Amino acid sequence: MKKLFIISTIPIYIFAGLTDFQTIEEANIAYNNKDYNQSIKLYKTLDQTIPEVSYDKANAYYKSKDYDNAINNYKNAKGIEENKILYNIGNSYFQQKKWDKAIESYEKSLKIKEDKDTKYNLELAKKIKKKQEDKKKKEDEKKKNKEDKKKQDGKDQENQKDKKQNKENKKEENKENKKQDKKENKKNSEKQKSSGTPKEQKMRKEEKLTQQELKRLLKKLNQNKMPTMMYKTNDNKKLEQKNDVNPW
Repeated sequence: MKKLFIISTIPIYIFAGLTDFQTIEEANIAYNNKDYNQSIKLYKTLDQTIPEVSYDKANAYYKSKDYDNAINNYKNAKGIEENKILYNIGNSYFQQKKWDKAIESYEKSLKIKEDKDTKYNLELAKKIKKKQEDKKKKEDEKKKNKEDKKKQDGKDQENQKDKKQNKENKKEENKENKKQDKKENKKNSEKQKSSGTPKEQKMRKEEKLTQQELKRLLKKLNQNKMPTMMYKTNDNKKLEQKNDVNPW
């Protein structure tokens, strides 16, 4: 990744007095020595309406990583080349990972003046933004899949619970039905025992009487033999009998 540099050119202070020039020099020395807080402190003693003061103070804030104050002071540096102001504002937003604002500042700067560093930082900001968006999208999908799986697991557990409960209910129902059937069978058996058996015994008694009567009648018939027919087919005279007379 290319290191982002702010424009470090120190503006020429046209309207500064002798004392101001001395303070400006001390501030620049502190800045070059990376004593940015001391540099800011010295710049604050100067006339804040001078654009160059705001610009150099903004640079010191940027180096101390106070990007909000850097942006505010860059915006107050009216009169400094606008493309440089926008470039440094874009760098400040870049450091805050505010990609949309950084991209916007770089694009505005390039519309004013083409610059290879500004263009490079613009493409870099777009690339990082897309990479982070893709990463976030994957994380969101992963999170959603995890939540969906959790919901599905909950549904599966609930279904298993319902299935188990239904099985237990059916088992209990079958048990109750068997118990009821057994009770009903016992009741029918007792009813049949109390009402059906005497009837059967009565029928057997009647059958027995009928059989005895039949034997008695057969015996009587055997004692009183029935007459036998005594016709001869070749004796026509003996056939001359009245039609209404029985042959025996």
